[in-house]
Amino acid sequence: MMEIAAEARELARSLLEPELPVRWAHSRGVAGQAVALGRLLPQHAGLLEAAAWLHDIGYASPIAVTGFHPLDGARRLRDTRFGDPTLWILVAHHTCAEIEAQARGLGDVLAAEFPISDVDPFVVAALTYCDMTTGPDGKPLGVDERITEILSRYDPDDVVHHAVSQASPILRRQTAEIAAALEAS
Repeated sequence: MMEIAAEARELARSLLEPELPVRWAHSRGVAGQAVALGRLLPQHAGLLEAAAWLHDIGYASPIAVTGFHPLDGARRLRDTRFGDPTLWILVAHHTCAEIEAQARGLGDVLAAEFPISDVDPFVVAALTYCDMTTGPDGKPLGVDERITEILSRYDPDDVVHHAVSQASPILRRQTAEIAAALEAS
C-alpha cells in the first residue's frame, strides 16, 4: 500500500501545485503528519498517507464540479479507479465533511456514494488530526488555531463557516484522541 502513497503524492502535485500552490503546501504538511502517524496505524499507514495527499484535490479546477471539494475529489478518484473504495471514502469524509455536505444539501449523496460506516473510525480520526494540525502553509498548527484560521477565511454566513463551527467539537475530540494515542505510544 505504500506505492499508492507515492502515486497519490504525484497526482496531488500535478493537480494542486501549478494552480493552487498554497493548497499544495498544506497537502504536503498534512501528508507529513500522516507519515508521522504511521507507527500508530501500521496496517493503514500507506492508506492514511495517500488520503492525506489527496484530501484537497477536489479544489482543483479540472475536478471541481459541485463546489464541494470532498465529494468532487472522491468522485474523481472513484471514476478514474485510483486507489480503492476506502481511500475514496476517506477523501469524501475528511475532517467532518458530512456536516458541510448536509448544509449544502448533499448529505444523502455523500452517504450513498461513499458510506463512512465501511471505514475504521480511528483512521478517520487520524486523517482529521493530520488536517487539523496543519496550517495553510504546511506548518504545524494547534487544532484551535486551525479552526480559527479556517473560520477567518469565510464570512460568518458562509456554509463553510457554519459547518466548521458545528463540527469543531468533533474535530477537537478526534484530534485529541490521536494526540493521546501518540503520547501513549
